[in-house]
Amino acid sequence: MQSLAKIRYKNAIYVDKTKLIYELVTGGAIYFLSRPRRFGKSLVISVLKELYLGNKSLFEDLWIYDKWDWSKTSPVIHISFDETNYDDAGLDEAISFELKEHADKYGIELSATHYKMQFKELLKKLNAKHGKVVLLIDEYDKPIIDYLEKEGMETALKNQKVMKQFYSVLKNSDDLMELIFITGVSKFSKVSLFSDLNNPSDITLNKKYSTLCGYTQEELEFYFDAYLIQISEKLNLTREALLEHIKVWYNGYSWDGINRVYNPFGTLNFLDNEEFQNFWFATGSPNFLIKQMKIQTIFNVENVSVNTTQLEKYNIENITLIPLLFQTGYLTVKEKNTMTGDMILDYPNKEVRESMYQFLIDDLSYNPHRTHTGMTIKDLQQALVSKNLAKARDIINALLAALPYEAYKNQSEGFYHGLLHLIFSYLGMFIQSEPHLSHGRADVIVETLTDVFIFEFKFNKTAQEAITQIKNNAYADKYRILDKPITGIGVNFNEKKRKIDEWLEEIL
Repeated sequence: MQSLAKIRYKNAIYVDKTKLIYELVTGGAIYFLSRPRRFGKSLVISVLKELYLGNKSLFEDLWIYDKWDWSKTSPVIHISFDETNYDDAGLDEAISFELKEHADKYGIELSATHYKMQFKELLKKLNAKHGKVVLLIDEYDKPIIDYLEKEGMETALKNQKVMKQFYSVLKNSDDLMELIFITGVSKFSKVSLFSDLNNPSDITLNKKYSTLCGYTQEELEFYFDAYLIQISEKLNLTREALLEHIKVWYNGYSWDGINRVYNPFGTLNFLDNEEFQNFWFATGSPNFLIKQMKIQTIFNVENVSVNTTQLEKYNIENITLIPLLFQTGYLTVKEKNTMTGDMILDYPNKEVRESMYQFLIDDLSYNPHRTHTGMTIKDLQQALVSKNLAKARDIINALLAALPYEAYKNQSEGFYHGLLHLIFSYLGMFIQSEPHLSHGRADVIVETLTDVFIFEFKFNKTAQEAITQIKNNAYADKYRILDKPITGIGVNFNEKKRKIDEWLEEIL
């Protein structure tokens, strides 16, 4: 539920974030917050709206109840671009309609006909009649990101200009405003949508507000205790074991590298369905992301090193992949150096990691119906665990050789290495597998309970070259302490034959 009123009237659970919201509104006036979809941004907006409208009864028993001055209210302009009809009417007309709706609600007549002048007129008349205005904008970037595919770029650029003009009204409106709070998935730094706002505070990576959206461990255990008891009994798990499973699946999101939160959508759906599934990932359509990963031939995005400034490089006409993956919630902050702003990004949890591997493998192997891939990976797991290397060879070969002709057009060694990386990364969900596919280390190390397998992949070369590289670079040395048999496996993929043409094994 995205409405505080609906949650409270239905006697549903509201995870109380009003202490953070109180600190927010008493500490500044202009805010921007970026969070992934379905992460609670709209609910934060709803809480702010009800707070400034003075709906005291909705806050009974919440932290802020006896700390807020309920005698003071403010007029609220609340626009959610997720709900505006810009697709049919055009963004300028959609904004104009929203402004007229707000004017009617407050008994104000607008004489202007252009949305920019209407906005200016509405702010002035609202301020004169009711006092300083609260502006709440939800999903500000939706009219842009909906059209980022090549065929829609013209509309995206057009909507960008409309948005910039809309926000330019706020440049000289400080004396009219009580609070400006804007949320979205993305932060378009270079397009300067907010360049006319006076000193906006971007709290996206601010440690102080890192838990404003999502559930902390303490909140999960406190607010949903009854559900946890019921599910642990149903699944025949101890409370501790259940919590560990939930953490692996739905926790892991962080914007400061310290505080981690649960994805609220995934968590709530798990508590409702009482079984572990892909909930959040399944609601999105990462086709645009997958297309960008293919175009840029970037498939290994685990443990990526970035700087804070790099995450703000989000230009409509020149999409930078890593910031896009971060802002949309497919990557999150694993570690952060507060002195330098350097960060390590990674997949947040099992749901996102496993889903992304599966989606990428299916897409790269032209498997639009997403059939059998998961089972193929599990077949590979069983083959390696049982030391059936002939079967492992056949499975890998089948994954590569089954690619249709289209997959081979204009592809390089990086494409095949990328696909192999994904295959073994996905394998790592079931077995200890370290896919590196970079210079200076073996391509893939697979460790089972009984063995270690060191893979080196070549492209249009020979399997013997791969074995020689494994031995010359002493890739096996660090694993000798395990006291397990170590097998080097040299593999060559032949582009013309479109399959593995050489596979050599050697005990190391």
